[in-house]
Amino acid sequence: MTVIRSILFNVAFYVNITVLAFAGLPTLLMKRGAVQDLARLWARNSLWLLDKICGLKVEFRGRENLPRGACIIAAKHQSALETFALTTQMDDFTFVLKRELMAIPFFGWYLKGAGQIGIERARRGQALAELTRQVSVAIDERRQVFIFPEGTRTLPGAAPDYKAGVAHLCAATGAVCVPVALNSGLFWPRQGFLRRRGRVVIQFLPPIAADVDKHKFMRLLQSRIEAATEELIAEAIVANPSLSSELATV
Repeated sequence: MTVIRSILFNVAFYVNITVLAFAGLPTLLMKRGAVQDLARLWARNSLWLLDKICGLKVEFRGRENLPRGACIIAAKHQSALETFALTTQMDDFTFVLKRELMAIPFFGWYLKGAGQIGIERARRGQALAELTRQVSVAIDERRQVFIFPEGTRTLPGAAPDYKAGVAHLCAATGAVCVPVALNSGLFWPRQGFLRRRGRVVIQFLPPIAADVDKHKFMRLLQSRIEAATEELIAEAIVANPSLSSELATV
């Protein structure tokens, strides 16, 4: 049944995004907020489909840790699920993402229309300077900036590999950083189409001040996210031991 439900969900998921991509074209001529509203509609539709077709619910914890207005949100990244689910929790969101995504027809147009930040990671030093400039503008506009500090999706239980760019951005902008832990990779794997029944938990953790020493900042960020993520993974596996098959193997 998991296979059948997953096939049905994936068909519905892409029908949903295709219909909204065409129906929402007029929003590209409007202000950023209109495109973001469309993105949140897509996200909420997708979460509803996950629940009704696959029996997979998404729970948000720790919303009291989100400051009002501008902040940098450093999230664990295990699947595609959090990239859209998180948009439902923010008023004015900005994701830091690969610039190549902005070249994709329709999808890239909406990324630009929603004011997302694309970077060319191969340029390194130049990319960081440009990223800092764009994030500073977003923070001045009281937006919520999402960054995945490991740079890519990782398997649940895999050894962490955090990049120091997030510490630089917080120091340069003065924005507080909200760490985010999750267990999404157990239910929506990085590769493959299966969507498992259960409950994904996305947890906002206590913020870290921008004035913390960069090395201490990175230690705090990694330790908080990894400890909370391990707890969420363990909680899910207790409820469904078969999910342990999704853990990284050494």
